[in-house]
Amino acid sequence: MISKELIDLLVQVITSWQVIFITVVLIFYFFLVFYVARLYRKPRTPSLFSTPRPPAKKRAPKTESTEPEIVD
Repeated sequence: MISKELIDLLVQVITSWQVIFITVVLIFYFFLVFYVARLYRKPRTPSLFSTPRPPAKKRAPKTESTEPEIVD
């Protein structure tokens, strides 16, 4: 079992000002990184409002030549 001393030590470490400060700094850092990444991301065109592409032209099937190939 976990002893009372270990629980008290964990509570003191978690509530220390260093751990709280680093946690707040990391949250601010990630917020800033994701904000800048959102600014530089290319805007997506919504698929509902985008104009449909014209259908691709069908290619004519290849016709085989009636002349036999001459192999030397």
